[in-house]
Order: sequence, then structure tokens, then C-alpha cells
Amino acid sequence: MGERKGVNKYYPPDFNPEKHGSLNRYHNSHPLRERARKLSQGILVIRFEMPYNIWCDGCKNHIGMGVRYNAEKKKVGNYYTTPIYRFRMKCHLCVNYIEMQTDPANCDYVIVSGAQRKEERWDMEDNEQVLTTEHEKKQKLETDAMFRLEHGEADRGALKKALPTLSHIQEAQNAWKDDFALNSLLRRRFREKKKAMQEEEEKDQALQAKASLAIPLVPETEDDRRLAALLKFHTLDSYEDRQRLKRSEIISRSWFPSAPAPGTGSSKASSVLKKLSQGRRAAPASAPITVGDLGIVRRRASRDAPVPSDSPGPGEPRRAAHDTPACPPACPQGTPGAQDSPQDAPAPGPSPKTADPSDAVQPDGRGSSLVADYSDSESD
Repeated sequence: MGERKGVNKYYPPDFNPEKHGSLNRYHNSHPLRERARKLSQGILVIRFEMPYNIWCDGCKNHIGMGVRYNAEKKKVGNYYTTPIYRFRMKCHLCVNYIEMQTDPANCDYVIVSGAQRKEERWDMEDNEQVLTTEHEKKQKLETDAMFRLEHGEADRGALKKALPTLSHIQEAQNAWKDDFALNSLLRRRFREKKKAMQEEEEKDQALQAKASLAIPLVPETEDDRRLAALLKFHTLDSYEDRQRLKRSEIISRSWFPSAPAPGTGSSKASSVLKKLSQGRRAAPASAPITVGDLGIVRRRASRDAPVPSDSPGPGEPRRAAHDTPACPPACPQGTPGAQDSPQDAPAPGPSPKTADPSDAVQPDGRGSSLVADYSDSESD
């Protein structure tokens, strides 16, 4: 403490090292400064740390172990050649003073006044530990033969009681005596266990990759094997089998669509005919729809002759579909003149009962043309 005040500090001009010796003697001050203010009374102020938990008698508060105080240190006696010191400090929570002193005989601190100790001590006698022999007992063992004999008999009885425990401890120590062999054994077992764990992990990863699983797999048990043996799964057709079945179905199927029955068209043509018949006249639901019901005039023409156009020429007047001369009733439909003339056609609107089967709509439309009859329309 004195050196930190004297090194590299100001030295006055009248300072004489031979006379003063140091700056502390020159300034007539102690090196410990305020800590030595009661040094004449044999008291030195030090930094004291609480050795255990206590309860303050003034404020009844708990003071934990390790709390530090500025304590007044004073020598109050000796234990043989070891001095006994007393420490006096003020509680930081109240005005009460706490006094403690050292106990060299038991290597402990004793509370003199101002506080109570929180009992947390370890009793060596209750825990059957070896106790230190007191000085008076040592002197008596050296001088009194009968006391020494009685003390020896008590020690032999204690040894007889502790012998099984000591032998068990000795056997345990001998088992661990060869450190190299035990270390080699442990390392060998560890390597085998680690290798088995790596193989199991590789199998699990392969199974997860094969089944596209993202869940952790648990170790297999005997119950799992027994349950798996009771289950039966049906194998599904593979992709190749399904493709082979589709090819066989395509090969066995006909290349051309099936021809519709005579007198019937496709579903689309049937729907169109029904709409046209509903717009012209109401027909019985049970009667079949014919060309005459729709007001359509059929013109027959030969395959080689060109089909005449319905549009009139430059010098001819426009003629409607209902002005076309109809074939007389006496004229048979199968005569060559009726087939060759493009103007000959049956009268529109025959009854459903007397309608010619040839009036039905032909699916291919070959050898005839259809012209709608709008004579009954309301338009001018």
C-alpha cells in the first residue's frame, strides 16, 4: 500500500533519504492509511467474509455465506502457538454489531455475540469418520497404561465391526486394479456396439428409401414379427401387366364403328330432327318422326347427273319449295322417270301410317337431297 503512494510520486526538495527513509515517514503517515487508524489499540480493519449462514439478532434477517464486511481484527488469545483473532463488524441491514472469533482446535469460526448460526455442520462422529485425537487424550495415553489398554480394546472392536465393509471396498478396488485391461475391454465393447448400430442404421435408411418413408423406424421386436406373420397381403398388378391388358383390349376391338340400324341416325341427328318436328307440328309421342313431318322434300337424282341448284337462273323467277310438282298418286315410286327427274318428289306431309319407309332419314345421305318446306310458316 505504501509503495503505490511512493513510487513515481512527487518528492519535495527537502526530502532526504538518509534522514527520512521513505515518503511515509516524511509525511508521518502509516502505509495502510485508514485501515490502521486504531492500530494503537491493536485493531486492524480488514475485509472479512462470512464463513457460513447466520441470523442477525438485531433485525432477525438472514445473512448468507460469502457476504463481505469491513471488520475490526484483534488478537484475543492463543491456542498453543496459534493466535486466536476476533472480528467485529456492523450488520448492513441494521445497527447491530456481530462478533466472531477463530477456533483453531476445531478449524472453525465461533460466534461470540450479535448473531446465531444456521446449523448445517457435518458431524464426523455421527458419520463414523476418523476423529482427531485431543491433546489431553494423547497425554493420558502416554502416561496411563490402563487407559491405553482400554482404548486399544475399543479400537479392536471398532475394527471388527468395520472389517466386512473394508473387505468389500478392497475387493472393489482390486477389480479395477488393471486399468489397461479394463480400458481395452470397454473400448472393444464400444466398437462392437457402434458397428451394430451403424449396420442397423444403414438397413433403416435403405428401407426408407425403398418405401419413400420420412418417419423414423423403431427397433423390431418379437411381437412385431409374430403380428407380421399373421398378416397376408394380395399383390396388385404391376404397371407392365396393366399396359399389356390395355394393348390386348385395343387389338381385339374393331377398327370401324358399328353401323346404325336402318331408319335411325346418330344421337345428334335424332336430336336435330326432334327439334324440327316440335317447331312444325305436334306429333304423337309414339309415332316415329319421318321426313314428311319435318316438311322436307326429297329430290332423287342419278349419281352421274349433276345435282340441280335450288337457286334460280338469271331469267327464271324464284320458285319456292312448295311449288315443286308432286308425283301423281298413280305414278309408282319405282318408275325410271321418277328416279331420273330431279323435280319429281313425293308430296310433303304424308300421314305417319302411310309413309314410305324410304322417307326415313338415311345416315349417309347418298343418292338424295333434302329441301326444307316452309309453306306453313307465318312469315310473309
